[in-house]
Amino acid sequence: MARRRTGVNRAGTWSASADGMETGCGCIPTMLFHKRHRQISHVASPCRHTVDLTIVMPCLNEAETLAGCIEKAKLGIQRAGLRGEIVVADNGSKDESVNIAQQHGARVIRVKEKGYGNALRGGIEAAVSKWILIGDADGSYDFSAIDGFVKKLKEGHDLVMGCRWEAGGGAVLPGAMPWKNRWIGNPILSFIGRVFFRSPVHDFHCGLRAFTREAIDQMELKTTGMEFASEMIMKATFKSLRIAEVPVTLYPDGRSRASHLKPWRDGWRHLRFMLIFSPLWLFLIPGLLMGLSGMAAALVLTITPVVWRSITFDTGTLAIACMIVLVGGQLVAFALFTKVFAIAEGLLPQDPSFANKFRFFTLEKGIFLGTFFLALGLVLLLHAVWIWRNADYATLPYADNMRRLLPAVTLFVAGIQIIFSSFFMSVLGLKTSGRQPPKLPDEATEQDRS
Repeated sequence: MARRRTGVNRAGTWSASADGMETGCGCIPTMLFHKRHRQISHVASPCRHTVDLTIVMPCLNEAETLAGCIEKAKLGIQRAGLRGEIVVADNGSKDESVNIAQQHGARVIRVKEKGYGNALRGGIEAAVSKWILIGDADGSYDFSAIDGFVKKLKEGHDLVMGCRWEAGGGAVLPGAMPWKNRWIGNPILSFIGRVFFRSPVHDFHCGLRAFTREAIDQMELKTTGMEFASEMIMKATFKSLRIAEVPVTLYPDGRSRASHLKPWRDGWRHLRFMLIFSPLWLFLIPGLLMGLSGMAAALVLTITPVVWRSITFDTGTLAIACMIVLVGGQLVAFALFTKVFAIAEGLLPQDPSFANKFRFFTLEKGIFLGTFFLALGLVLLLHAVWIWRNADYATLPYADNMRRLLPAVTLFVAGIQIIFSSFFMSVLGLKTSGRQPPKLPDEATEQDRS
């Protein structure tokens, strides 16, 4: 019976062979130019058609654990029966990480721009395989146990996420994760991600994940830091890619130094990023709730004070309600601005339902609506002045006077906001060679025909 062994060829490509011979394309060293990272790396680059899987490890001073991760990755490639390569994306290590990676047969890509996302993107760009698996080089993940990822990729999934939580079959060993990350940060952020983006992923920030070359190209990831992990899932969901999860175990890392992660800072960065990518939850829903509730309260209090038990809600409450109406309206405008800008810049995908609304709310209609509110407020204001004139400009009853003035001023200000917001929306909607704002249904149909 033929003996199966694994080896590394001249191109640094690890493969499994059934006849005991090392396999590979025998490529000579080539020069890869990574435009995004402004650098040239002299590496032995395997031919694309000879590699099934690339394991990419971002690295920053991981000399204590890198060798073990590479050896486990070799074993994982062998167990999966694939032709693979190991790429270490070094982000400026000052220790012996680079030498260790080279000694153990990995291909080293030097990424000068700092940042977790930069390091990963540099390694991903250098990968020559149809499948790519990424994972941290700190010993917290077992690269020899990648069969589940490979199986899902073979089934046709575009993104395969590891899941460390018990609900997904995974496990977090004692000492592997700080309690605030385990019970507060990761669960809350993952829950927000599922709600905001309707993503099926339960563990948004698992560092072990795999994807196809075609899928990562479609995602067009932009971020350079820790947000890279969240952006990948969000973009995959936006693009309706096939996403699967497999259980993984998180082990205590093998480093003697402190982790590069800053839980509160990085957690806030992830939350901020998800909020920015979800104008619906950041602006629109709060804006609508504030605007509608403020409007209802203002309408009632404009007519009469409201007494509840021993509490009287009068003109002071009316002033607050009018303020809430204006703030709510501004938040709704911000939601529209953000959506149009994000689509035009490629941060969010085209949205046909939003495009229909975008076609309806034209600049001309916005000017008309704003002018109507402006005129109505001006009429109410003139009515209040007329009453004051009939009183020979004497001091009027405070409550009655404020019930006339507050709605008038609110409508006047709202009209101005609507008019100039419409102009700003029109500016954001301008189409140029480098910007593609929301496509109108007619435009999308014409492009499909062509």
